[in-house]
Amino acid sequence: MTSVPDITANGIDLSEAARQLELAVHDAQVAYDCVGLGNLDRAHEHAITARIAADAAEHLLRAALDAGVTAEAADAAGDAILTAEAAEAAGDAVRE
Repeated sequence: MTSVPDITANGIDLSEAARQLELAVHDAQVAYDCVGLGNLDRAHEHAITARIAADAAEHLLRAALDAGVTAEAADAAGDAILTAEAAEAAGDAVRE
């Protein structure tokens, strides 16, 4: 999982929303895999944590919308997140 810098728009930490969405995707994938393996207890646990992470991201995004974050500010924050992820990936490739 990548870590992203604290990128804010009108005081809302959009990088945390992105991080929560990454966590939701990961937990949903684990839940899916667990279903395929027949481990329903673990699948259920990860489905719940995926939903919690998605809810947290939705809460942050709603707060950004309520705070009047402009499309330009959100786009700039998104660009900064993608740049940080690309820089981290490049660093990982160099270390390998």
